[in-house]
Amino acid sequence: MKTHPIVESVTNNIIRRSAKPRRDYLERVDLAHRQGPTRHDLSCGNLAHGFAACPTETRQVLNSEDRCNIGVVSAYNDLLSAHQPFHRYPQLIKEAAWKLGASAQMAGGVPAMCDGVTQGQDGMELSLFSRDVIAMATVVALSHNLFDAAVGLGVCDKIVPGLLIGALSCGHLPFMLIPAGPMPSGIPNAKKASVRKAYAEGKASRAQLMEAESASYHSAGTCTFYGTANSNQLLMEFMGLQLPGTSFFGPTSALRDPLTRYSVKQSIENSRLGTQRCVGYLVNERSIVNALVGLLASGGSTNHTIHMVAIARAAGILLNWDDIDALSAAVPLLARVYPNGQADVNQFHAAGGIGLLMRQLLDAGLLHGDVETVVGAGLNRYTEEPYLNDGALDWRTGPKSSLDLSVLAATDKPFASSGGLRLMKGNLGRAIAKVSAVAPHHQTVSAPARVFESQQQVVEAFETDQLQGDLVIVVRGQGPKACGMPELHKLTPPLSVLLDRGQAIALVTDGRMSGASGKVLAAIQLVPEAADNAILARVQDGDRITVDAVDGSLKLHVDESELQARPATVRANNGWPLFQTLRQHVGTAEDGASPLL
Repeated sequence: MKTHPIVESVTNNIIRRSAKPRRDYLERVDLAHRQGPTRHDLSCGNLAHGFAACPTETRQVLNSEDRCNIGVVSAYNDLLSAHQPFHRYPQLIKEAAWKLGASAQMAGGVPAMCDGVTQGQDGMELSLFSRDVIAMATVVALSHNLFDAAVGLGVCDKIVPGLLIGALSCGHLPFMLIPAGPMPSGIPNAKKASVRKAYAEGKASRAQLMEAESASYHSAGTCTFYGTANSNQLLMEFMGLQLPGTSFFGPTSALRDPLTRYSVKQSIENSRLGTQRCVGYLVNERSIVNALVGLLASGGSTNHTIHMVAIARAAGILLNWDDIDALSAAVPLLARVYPNGQADVNQFHAAGGIGLLMRQLLDAGLLHGDVETVVGAGLNRYTEEPYLNDGALDWRTGPKSSLDLSVLAATDKPFASSGGLRLMKGNLGRAIAKVSAVAPHHQTVSAPARVFESQQQVVEAFETDQLQGDLVIVVRGQGPKACGMPELHKLTPPLSVLLDRGQAIALVTDGRMSGASGKVLAAIQLVPEAADNAILARVQDGDRITVDAVDGSLKLHVDESELQARPATVRANNGWPLFQTLRQHVGTAEDGASPLL
C-alpha cells in the first residue's frame, strides 16, 4: 500500500528539519556501539564491584565477552496499581536469562508517582517533571557499562516516556518495554462519571462517591480508561518497542509470564544484531510518525503532544505541533474508548484491539509499515496476537474486522474523518484541544471570560453558584515555568455539570487536562504560558474569547493597544523549592516541557 501523501509529507518535513541534530545523535550512538559493552575493558576492581553480590553463574556471564547481560530498570512500587505486578518481574527475568545462557541484573529503580492520587494536591506540581527525573535515573542505572541490552518496567503516565528518554541517552543499547496489563473492568464508566457529577452538585454523598471510585479502581493493573497510561502502551507497540499484542492482557493472564520471558529471549537476540536493533535507530522519524498516527486514530492522551516531542528530541528529531495537526487532518478516528466513548480498554482489546487498529491503518497507507522493530522488520507482526499453543507462546493472525463496531470502527465508516487532537491558534497563542470526546455542537464557544489563578478557585466559584451563563473559564499560571504544569482534572465534574445545564462552556489554560479530557471543549497547554508575560496574563473577567475547534481558532476579542496597557498577572514561581532549578530551565509545552532537552 502506497503511503498516504500527508503522512509522507509530514515525515519528510521532520527528516529535513532534523537533519543536523539527528546526524549528531547517531554519531554518538555509533561511537558508543563501536566501543562495545565496556565491561570488557573494566579494571578488575571495577568488574569485581559489578558482580560482588551476584551468584557464581552471573559472574561467569559477566566475565564472558560473548554472553549477554541485561540491565533491568524498574518503576515498581505498590502504590501504583499498574506497577504493583512488577515486584516479581526482576526475578522472572533473571531466571529466563539464565536458562538462555545469559544474565540479568537489576540496574536501578526509578520513581513512579500516581497522578490519580495527586490530582488537586501539591504533589501534582511534580508530575510532569517526574518524567525528566525518571529519564535521568534511567541513565544513571545504565551508566555502569555492564550491559549488552536493557529492559524497562513501566506502564503509567510520565514513566514510560521517562524510561524511553533515558534509554535514548544510551541509544547504542537494544531496549524494550515490558508492560503488566490493565485491571479487570469495574463499574461502567458512565456510572462512575454520573456519580462524580452528582457529588459535585451535592446530590451524592462522599460514601457513595467512595463506593463508585472503589468499584472502578479495584485491583492490580492499569486503570481501564484510555488515558495516558494506556496510550503509552499503544504507542510503544506502534513504535515497535515492545512485543506485538502484549499491552492489554491483564496481570493475571496466563500469557503475562510467557510474554515477559519472551521479551528476555528477544533482548538477547537483539544484542547480537549490531546497531540494527539499538533503540537509537529504532526510534526514528518514521517510527515517531507511526506513533502519532496511532495516537490520533485511537483518540489518545493529550499528554503525548508533550511527551512525543520530548522523546523525539532525545533522539535528535525536531517534532512540533504543526506536524501533529497535519497528521490529524489525514487520520480518521477509529476508536471509542472512555473518555471518547463508554467502552474501556478491555472492551477495546476484545473488539480487535491494537492489532486490528494497526492492520486497518496499514491497509489505508497511514503507517510506515517497513520500519525496524524489536521483533524484526515490518509492522505486520503487530497485527498478530499472542496465544498459548499447548502451553507454548506463539502468535497467530489477529482479527481482520471489528468484533464491536461501537468500540472499534472500520476505516470506511470512522467515528470521525479526522484524528482526535486539534492545534488551536490565535492571538492568545497556540494550544491543543482534544475534540474526539466533544459533541459537534459544543466544539465552538464564544463567551465572556471568567479568570482564575487555580482550579480550586474554579471549584469554589462553582460551589457558590458564581458561574452563570455562557462562559470561557480561564485558568492561568499553570504552565511548566509557573508550577510544573499540573493536570486540572478537578475541573471536569463541575464544568460537565454546567454544560449539562445548557450553558456554553469552554476552558482555556496553560495547564494540562491529560488523557481524561472529556466532553467540555478545552484549549490546554497554551503557549506562551502566563509566566512568560503572555497575553494570557492580561485577560480580564468579561473579555470575550472564541474557542473554535472546527477551524482551530483561539481569539481574545480585545484591542491590542488596550491589552498592552493592562498590567500582567503572573503567578510567582513558588512551587516545590527542590524543583526550582527545573522550573527555571524548562522549555515550553510545544518544546516538550523538558528542562533537559
